Amino acid sequence: MSYKEIGLKFKNLTIKLGEQFADGEAVDLKGALFLIGVQELGQGSRKYSKREKEELMHIAVCRLMSELGYYKLNGLDDQGWPHWDKVKSPPHMPLVEQENLLKQLIVDYFEQIEYI
Repeated sequence: MSYKEIGLKFKNLTIKLGEQFADGEAVDLKGALFLIGVQELGQGSRKYSKREKEELMHIAVCRLMSELGYYKLNGLDDQGWPHWDKVKSPPHMPLVEQENLLKQLIVDYFEQIEYI
């Protein structure tokens, strides 16, 4: 899929997410990662501390990158938070390519769970 196609699909997804979760305002990349983290944690919507929000985004990145074989789920801690092991390091790439890769993985994720 081209960068343009990824961008369009991601934009449409962020608008839909914004309508459902952000009072009609499109969410950004971090917002999409946060929502994936909440979904993967499975503890529902609640108030999260700043630290927990960062951890949720980390969970999301690990979950997304696991699709490419970079991370593997190790298990859950005693509070139900998933922990991931790095299997291999992702290749070095420019920031714009990293962002496009994440956008593609986010779109793929929401397609897999049949949200879009």
